Amino acid sequence: MDVILFSLIRIINVALNLYLWCIIISAVLSWLVAFNVVNTSNKFVYMVGDFLYRITEPALRPIRQFMPNLGGIDISPVLLILIIYFIQSLLVGFAARL
Repeated sequence: MDVILFSLIRIINVALNLYLWCIIISAVLSWLVAFNVVNTSNKFVYMVGDFLYRITEPALRPIRQFMPNLGGIDISPVLLILIIYFIQSLLVGFAARL
């Protein structure tokens, strides 16, 4: 039973790492679009941006509703990354006890 639980924790950890990278790439891509470095009229850029928006926005939206308005600065990705690191540390601590 411990082997199955340990494997499940590792799969969740890998999924959280992938989601973490999606958040980082989405934030960087939004900066590149905002500063007109990349253009969303390019089909590939638009598809990547749309995909990243669709998978990160459900997690970022509640954080944005909770955060006060800081002007043009959006720190919700940073808070979500910290939450993911916290969850990962809980999982690692739980796996270490197995």
